[in-house]
Amino acid sequence: MTSSPFDFRGYRVVIAGGSKGIGRSMALAFAASGAAVSICARGQAALGDTVYAIAKHGVPVHSQSCDLGHAAAIDAYIDQAAQSLGGIDVLINNATGYGPGDGDDAWLADFNVDLLAAVRASRAALPHLAASPHASILHTSSIAGLHPRPGTPVYGAMKAALCHYASSQALQLAPQRIRVNAIAPGSIEFDGGLWDRCKREDPSRYATVLAKIPFGRYGTPEEVAHAALFLASPWASWITGQTLCVDGGQQLNG
Repeated sequence: MTSSPFDFRGYRVVIAGGSKGIGRSMALAFAASGAAVSICARGQAALGDTVYAIAKHGVPVHSQSCDLGHAAAIDAYIDQAAQSLGGIDVLINNATGYGPGDGDDAWLADFNVDLLAAVRASRAALPHLAASPHASILHTSSIAGLHPRPGTPVYGAMKAALCHYASSQALQLAPQRIRVNAIAPGSIEFDGGLWDRCKREDPSRYATVLAKIPFGRYGTPEEVAHAALFLASPWASWITGQTLCVDGGQQLNG
């Protein structure tokens, strides 16, 4: 993205889980709009590549390796991000522990990364957000949290909990003028992502899902990033406690 209709100059945006896919696109979209950006992830290679791409926009950038499944690591990251950027205006919780299975390990992994990491990062960022004149929190949920998911019950349950948390958190933080919203993407395709792999490894499943998307194609990470720009901007100043689906009508077909 080389230009943006939004102006985020002066904003400090922190993205927990920002080196690949949707998180990377969000980071680049905010950078293209003038924001200072901090991202974290576990993989150093992807983190470095994304930092390089952000820096091309000429904005301040901070990055840190962080395992979002651990409370101490989250606290350290948020603290360093706030110090580096000079505060936090927008917090985006974008991480997922997505995986198959229904065992205790799968439940704990998704609970720690999809839900509890968002809670912990929000808690750590709250003093900085409270000092911002245009504070907001965005959680990346999924349309999987809006309908039964027999194939991935863990992921669906955690994303449903995240949507509920977003609305409760919005009510809790409204007196401090901190807006909270969630974005629920549908099936998003990008290089190295779930649906890119599925296209090669399980083409019949890829085709089945594609057939349920009314627009006849998978979504792109940039389209989710555009929703994030809007929800974090002054144009959404009277929107809080909502979950915005970005799915090309996919959930309309169940």
